[in-house]
Amino acid sequence: MTKQISFIHTADLHLDSPFTGLSYIPEHIFQKVRDSTFSALNRLVQTAISKEVDFVLITGDLFDNEKQNLKAQIRLRRAFEELRRHRINVYLSYGNHDFVKGNVHPVEFPDNVFVFQDENVTSFTFEKNGQQLASIYGFSYVNRAVTANKTSEYQLSGKHIPFHIAMLHGSLSSNTEHDVYAPFQLSDLSEKEYDYWALGHIHKREILKESPAVVYPGNIQGRNRKESGEKGCYHVELTASGTALTFIPLQSIQFNELDVDAANCPDLHQLEKKIQQGISSITSDIPQLLYLNLKNGFKEISQWGHDGFIQDMLEMINETFAHQANWKLIYRYKLEQIDSTDNARLAEGHHFVGELIRHIDHSDIQSHLSDLYRNRLARKYMPPLTEDDESDIKQRAKQLLIDELLRYGGE
Repeated sequence: MTKQISFIHTADLHLDSPFTGLSYIPEHIFQKVRDSTFSALNRLVQTAISKEVDFVLITGDLFDNEKQNLKAQIRLRRAFEELRRHRINVYLSYGNHDFVKGNVHPVEFPDNVFVFQDENVTSFTFEKNGQQLASIYGFSYVNRAVTANKTSEYQLSGKHIPFHIAMLHGSLSSNTEHDVYAPFQLSDLSEKEYDYWALGHIHKREILKESPAVVYPGNIQGRNRKESGEKGCYHVELTASGTALTFIPLQSIQFNELDVDAANCPDLHQLEKKIQQGISSITSDIPQLLYLNLKNGFKEISQWGHDGFIQDMLEMINETFAHQANWKLIYRYKLEQIDSTDNARLAEGHHFVGELIRHIDHSDIQSHLSDLYRNRLARKYMPPLTEDDESDIKQRAKQLLIDELLRYGGE
């Protein structure tokens, strides 16, 4: 009889992410956004059941915060109980967001859930019909950061077992876009005799290597502009002849960007029409949160933005699309290439505008807001700024200053 197993590989669920930067959007949509990680979890469970997999792997960051919300814990436990009713095991590790010592009230999971308890690489054996079919290896973060290369600790045990799967929440040593935890070289993994490396931590899905398979599934639900497009998990089938991978989308809402050419729009009504046409051209059965890029803008459009007219127009457009079943909502916009000014060229100049641009580009927004955040009353109404918030503030401030300075005499 041919030996084979199938499983779901997922990571970075980030259950109960607060989405604080979106709290200003319409309440009925914000509630769906807040619940989106749980909706993706439900889809994950139903996918595992419909595919009749042997088990589910979750490689770290099940929760968004080490002080886990009770609601998130209960909903995750119920999801695991549903998998138990279908005789599906779960193997999970904790990552840098939900590290073991951070949670003083850990949830008790049903007996089909196997947790890697500490930072020592250990293994579980999966059995089916009395046969040992797979060894699954991994570790959990006890503290917020694991900075050591853990790959030397992955040692095969029970070589008579057909399949060996390694779970690793970490990043390539060369990765410069994210905080580097449990760093590894791709050669560290490919030299080991594992059939599959189930990675976590990086939210962009990527197959680093096909044989043996070294895979980031990405997170199951996008949470900001940088996490756009489809998000989900991999359905994996292992046989003696190789590995079959199928990506399955799970997201209940989708972040995307909408580019609209603002040239040749002499009035707001023409600009409104172009934006509506752009939104209507998006075909998707998933609700969309859209970041609007108004390209090739000019001075008048910039002034419309400063006067609040564009924001008013976008609110009217959102009223049209936000109440559809598969709603579409513009939650933020950016105006590019205002007045055809080459800001990069200006930034290189030895003049006041150039010095100003360089100063803004290297400034720290948080340092200017520290007094506000230290105020108890102000802090109550000011959620922490995301990277997108900071970038947007700097961009808008820079463009406003450039517009006003160039309006009165240029450089």
